[in-house]
Amino acid sequence: MSDCKLETKTFFQAIENEALIGSRCLNCGHISLPQRYICSRCHSNQAERLEFAGTGKLAAYTVIYVPATDMVKAGYDSKNPYMVGIVTLDEGPRISAQILDMDLSDPAKIQIGTPLKMTVIERGAEGQTKKFLAFKPLE
Repeated sequence: MSDCKLETKTFFQAIENEALIGSRCLNCGHISLPQRYICSRCHSNQAERLEFAGTGKLAAYTVIYVPATDMVKAGYDSKNPYMVGIVTLDEGPRISAQILDMDLSDPAKIQIGTPLKMTVIERGAEGQTKKFLAFKPLE
């Protein structure tokens, strides 16, 4: 196995540093997100860390009007909904994340295929904030 760190905590540390990482199998070239020690395609244990460009396209989405408790604490509710989507990264893998800066007044007008770029959103009490993966439209 390669000596790069592929643990889950490394993925979340990268998000804290505003980077998106995965792995590439050195045997077959398959790209995984988040990173994996064992390739899901060929089962090789030879992998290298890969940092994604952080750009992609909206593949699917939903607008959430009844949020989970943590999202209520972040200020979301039926009058202030938020959007979660599946993003197909330029490198191929897909990932789920909050989608920011979209007009949620008429969700039917949101276009699948909208180009997006990675960003992070901070949540939590002062001194206890944590960064979460998000995407927003490319400018």
